[in-house]
Amino acid sequence: MKIKVISLCFLVVIVWSCNKEDSYTTTEIIEEVVLSDEVELYDSDKLENSLVLGVINGGTYSFLIDKTGRKLKEWNFENNLGNDLVVLPSGQLLGIFKPDGDLEFSFGGYGGVIKIINTDGSIDWEFDYHSSTYLAHHDIEMLPNGNVLILVWEKVVKSELQSYGINAVDDVYPEMLIEVNPSSNAIVWEWHSKDHFVQDIDETLPNYGIIADNPQLINPNYALSDNGDIMHGNGIDYDPEKDVIFLSINFFSEVWVIDHSTTIAEASTNIGGNYEKGGDLIYRFGNPGAYNNLSGTRLFDNNHFPNFLESNEPGAGNVLVFNNGASQGQSIIYELVMPSNYNLVPNSDNEPEVAWSFTHEDLFNQRISGAVRLKNGNTLICEGDYGFWEVTREKEIVWKYNEVGSFWRAYNYLPTDSAILNLGL
Repeated sequence: MKIKVISLCFLVVIVWSCNKEDSYTTTEIIEEVVLSDEVELYDSDKLENSLVLGVINGGTYSFLIDKTGRKLKEWNFENNLGNDLVVLPSGQLLGIFKPDGDLEFSFGGYGGVIKIINTDGSIDWEFDYHSSTYLAHHDIEMLPNGNVLILVWEKVVKSELQSYGINAVDDVYPEMLIEVNPSSNAIVWEWHSKDHFVQDIDETLPNYGIIADNPQLINPNYALSDNGDIMHGNGIDYDPEKDVIFLSINFFSEVWVIDHSTTIAEASTNIGGNYEKGGDLIYRFGNPGAYNNLSGTRLFDNNHFPNFLESNEPGAGNVLVFNNGASQGQSIIYELVMPSNYNLVPNSDNEPEVAWSFTHEDLFNQRISGAVRLKNGNTLICEGDYGFWEVTREKEIVWKYNEVGSFWRAYNYLPTDSAILNLGL
């Protein structure tokens, strides 16, 4: 086995001599750190000494490592992951998993069962959300109130397509969101993208309109596909201060911003909530072409993980997005400045300012992947078919971890975080 050794620090030892000048010399004792074979780059002076949760894409296990590549803990699951998995402050896991048995429909990233798993492996909470008409998938988010936000595919059967103005020949599966109270399993909030369609095919329908004049609405015909997966949402995050949800829509190469302050009834309309727009989009970014906007520059070419940076993170208020760059063969991480007041103006440049970005000739994965901001200002990148990168604000690469496999995301924890302390490592 190949062992990599890197000088981490040194200890100065004072050695007194007995000569007449009563002088002394110093001896440096080098403390060495052993790196695993998977660690390809390690800059001890510039990396953050934190821990990384590697979430295996659709796998039956995930692991926690330190920056030397040492695995501190590994979790094994009875069912395959439906993608997302995080360690909660309690030390419990929150994850989405694939159910047993066959499903009526599924696409890449499907789940169906949400679990909170105790530190001893027992199940604290389990919520099944899959049927012939809906299927939880990809991502979940624990909200500050203790409820769980879940991303869902919702079937629109072919007999209903005409009533929505959808130019497809078979069932389609647009996105919806539900918020579930784990104490009661009650769905306390929901949002359906199909309530906010605009189409320019059938002028007899109530949702007929000029798409460019209605940036707050969604064109269901923008990315039609034979299998009916017309949006392929793949990531959600939440801003607790503004009470809004960020939803990554891969096939639109966009992120949508949705008002979470609405009631269920208001979320199905264009009235109500803090922004007085109901469930209409209050902002969207990444691809103005998705709503026939000729202004603004397209940023995304398929995208994952709209990571909102919270108040305790460098860049607070901004959003990190992994731009897969599927057609260019080059991935880019963007840090984007959100507007102080969310607004969408027809036929105008609605795209956000780029605060920071990072790319590299070796950085590319057309699927999965993401980025998180570390407390020291560095950025941890998950390249789905490679592993993990850590880069500084100055775009210097200071850590690389390469392991055979497929990674959904990587999450970061300081050794002093309650999530780690409560694991009892």
